Amino acid sequence: MSGVYPLTPSVSASGQVSQTHDGNSSTRIAEFIRNAILSGEYRPGARIRQEDVAQRFGASRIPVREALRTLKADGLVTLVANAGAWVSRMTPAECSEVYETRERVEPLLLRYAMPGLDAVAIDHLDELAEQMRRTHDVEEFLRLDREFHLGSYTTARTTVLGDLVNRLWNTTQHYRRAFTLLLEEHSARVVHDEHHLLVTAIRDGDTDGAEAVLSGHIRRTRLALARHPEVFDQ
Repeated sequence: MSGVYPLTPSVSASGQVSQTHDGNSSTRIAEFIRNAILSGEYRPGARIRQEDVAQRFGASRIPVREALRTLKADGLVTLVANAGAWVSRMTPAECSEVYETRERVEPLLLRYAMPGLDAVAIDHLDELAEQMRRTHDVEEFLRLDREFHLGSYTTARTTVLGDLVNRLWNTTQHYRRAFTLLLEEHSARVVHDEHHLLVTAIRDGDTDGAEAVLSGHIRRTRLALARHPEVFDQ
């Protein structure tokens, strides 16, 4: 459901609202709103009023506009000229297109990254996969899943793909949450098994195998979301 969400800035231990200044307020505001969107506190379609943000953060509208432009580049906010800003939302067709794009570009990004992943990095991926298997908390799973996948790409030396994949992940965060909530026991087990299979392929240096596992892993989410169009009305 769309709506207007209040933006609450950080509060110090003394109970005073932390004031921001033009030098770094844009970064602080962008980080606050980004975290609120990715955590699901601000839902797709929510209106973000610049004047409310500026007032609550003790900032002028200039850093607020800068923050919103940053979030637009991240794929998190939609700006409409002379109208305002909203948390980005997707139609089922748009989401499907994004996932099809991810199916193709993320395996390539992983191929670029794999030569740079050492034993320590791979062990960390394995531990993240195991933590995901053990947790029953959706938000913790989403945090670990994001760290797992994006962390596996960090050693890739690219000029385009890294930023593109980060943007695609941002735009689909809300729908990954919806997918996770839909998982029944068997499907959840498949997801966890795929994470471990991916780690095994990376550890073995099996680039083709890792690409195949990752592509199927992403495709599974796309097909599941296509079967539940109601999540796009939430």
